Amino acid sequence: MAISTQAQTSARHSSLDDVDPFIGTESTDLPTPRGLAATWWWPKPQVGNTHPGATSPLGMVSACAYSGAYPTGYGRYGKNTQGVPEQIFGRLEASGFTHFQQSGTGMIRKYYNYVRVTPMIQPLDDLGQSWALTQEEAHPGYYAASLDTGVRCEITVGEKVAVHRYTFPESRSARVVVDLTCGGLAIDRSRTVPLRAQVEITGRGQAQGTVVVEGVPLSFYLEVDSPGWRQMLWHDRRLVDGGTRLDLDSIRHTTLRPFGLVFLGRATAGQSVEVRIGFSLRGQEQARANLERECDLGRQAFDRVHIATSERWAEHLGRIQVEGGTPARRTVFSTALYHSLIKPCIADDESPFWPYSGPFAYDICTMWDIYKTQLPLLEAIAPDRAVDLMESMIRVCEEEGNFPIGYRMARGADRFFRQGSALVHTALADIHALGIGDLDWAWALVHMDDDLRRQYGEDFLDKGVVHPITHTLDLAFAHHCTARIARALADDDLGKSLDSRSGHWVNAFEKDTGLLHDSTFYEGGKWNYSFRLMHDMAARIGLAGGDAAFIGMLDAFFGRGAAPVRQPGLAPSPEEMAAGYALNRFEGLNNEPDMEVPWAYHWAGRPDRTAEVVHSALTWQFGTGSGGLPGNDDSGGLSSWYVWASLGLFPVAGQNLFLIHPPAFSRSVMQFSQGELTVETSGHVETPISSDGIDAEPPVQYVQSATLDGKPLSGPHVPAHVLHRGGRLHLRLGPEPTSWGQNVRPPSLSD
Repeated sequence: MAISTQAQTSARHSSLDDVDPFIGTESTDLPTPRGLAATWWWPKPQVGNTHPGATSPLGMVSACAYSGAYPTGYGRYGKNTQGVPEQIFGRLEASGFTHFQQSGTGMIRKYYNYVRVTPMIQPLDDLGQSWALTQEEAHPGYYAASLDTGVRCEITVGEKVAVHRYTFPESRSARVVVDLTCGGLAIDRSRTVPLRAQVEITGRGQAQGTVVVEGVPLSFYLEVDSPGWRQMLWHDRRLVDGGTRLDLDSIRHTTLRPFGLVFLGRATAGQSVEVRIGFSLRGQEQARANLERECDLGRQAFDRVHIATSERWAEHLGRIQVEGGTPARRTVFSTALYHSLIKPCIADDESPFWPYSGPFAYDICTMWDIYKTQLPLLEAIAPDRAVDLMESMIRVCEEEGNFPIGYRMARGADRFFRQGSALVHTALADIHALGIGDLDWAWALVHMDDDLRRQYGEDFLDKGVVHPITHTLDLAFAHHCTARIARALADDDLGKSLDSRSGHWVNAFEKDTGLLHDSTFYEGGKWNYSFRLMHDMAARIGLAGGDAAFIGMLDAFFGRGAAPVRQPGLAPSPEEMAAGYALNRFEGLNNEPDMEVPWAYHWAGRPDRTAEVVHSALTWQFGTGSGGLPGNDDSGGLSSWYVWASLGLFPVAGQNLFLIHPPAFSRSVMQFSQGELTVETSGHVETPISSDGIDAEPPVQYVQSATLDGKPLSGPHVPAHVLHRGGRLHLRLGPEPTSWGQNVRPPSLSD
């Protein structure tokens, strides 16, 4: 059923208003869980690692207050890899406002925070000092805070621009300082030092420059509205009297001296100064053109850019509309959708590495975090950008020789090969199956096939198994995904060859236990990886000894009947962490390795068990407030899980498949790639979440029957390309499980 334009506008407005960008910015602070969720163990840091800064949907630029804390530059925490994060600052503070923040990541050794802008009423010698932040305010596309110097600071961004507005107290010597040497974090071994830089004053209130960081030329064109103020270059905290240009080559950590621009003069109380910055990775002229396109040169633009970005956010967030739910649940859902659409950054015609037009995507930090949940979400509600992302990845492979597992704004970026192998193949297989975009599939297939022979793939081809053992699963599945495209393109010989190797996943499992072989495991143990959703789940369940044995293993993994566990605290000892891993327990959305495992029950005929696990996670693992995330959001991978789980659908990445479970909302309307999909329920009972102040877990609901466009569904699954066309999925819910979904299982390769 189509909804009226008026209804759409109302829903979109409420979605935008429900977003709280502060969720996840501080250490996890959730009520004590009950039931299954109380038995799950969290090995990763208990903090979302998000920031509340101004962002644009999948845009190039972000901007936020900068303290130098881990990992976004915002906040109070030091570097942490497990347990409760340690505070390194006793208050929320900032030394200025920087750009290009990460979102929700952990330790990735690339933290941006370039071009720090600092409003000051102190001497230039005090640059780098931090001041307390108060009166923070944030919504999509906007961030504001007051410094305890009395300056009110507001920031908004467009797709390739940032606009700052500073309102000063009365001062005889106010200034806005642009520091071009700031980068990374203010903690050990996390600073970024420019290799080369050039900056020049080009006119009154105008300047441009380029800073080369990790092989990337980040250019800017800047305008400052400050009538009557002087503008000067500065170097090593000393003004360069009369100078209009600085050129610095071969900068090292040992030779770096801060430099930049300063605009200074008298300020009356309440006087505002606007700073407009256009960015580009292709030179200063393009940075100027970007600023002109989004702001108009020489004109104040803060309000116009703010409105345009708010409208862009409203349009994106309006692609999924939900009905029902408590205010807390709606806030968590809307914020999760918001966090899911911040990264990756996709900048059209901005690649610094190849001269061609087209999208340049970065901040894929990392594919391991986002390929199961976030990429399917983009394929559904932002299909054009999902295709752009894959086009960019194909170009990376063409130019640099392989598909990356992670890719950032850096030449020769760390590829994160420890985490996984050949993960781009899953998204390419889904996009091909959905029939969206206009990728050159013959050319894509060449790179997909070649990429299977690189890194761990070489040993996989020779031996049929590699360690870390999880890479055996990755590569076998990537062979399966590539074979599907090869057969669709009528390359049957290649398809047959790839299919034969896609069966090597069995080499990863012990025949006597049905678990993976002992190996090294990234951020988890063998249990966390042993139940991933493979392309032949029927055969995988057979390895475990059949349905009953497999269900028993899953029940133990999810802590059914187990005692509550104690989570790691501040600076947990190696012994405490080892004891936690020895539980062989679900990581409970604190981390990515097993986030799809709740749906493994579907292949064993127990979708009711999936309903119970997902219900417990949605009730206890997410909440409102700055401590409302159970772990690192990881570029939106965790938040995308929450979106899918709340909608009653879960995408099986690379398999053109959705699995069905009870939704958290009575009705939702989604603008999918090729049509409007409505998920509606009968018998739905509104249930609160932990942020509503509950003391006990509300009752679970189960799917009793399902229809799609009025036709009964005999099993708890639907091909993804079918749902992407839109339609009406009706789920009848009840308080007890039935036989629905027990006998008709999702497809497996050996069926």
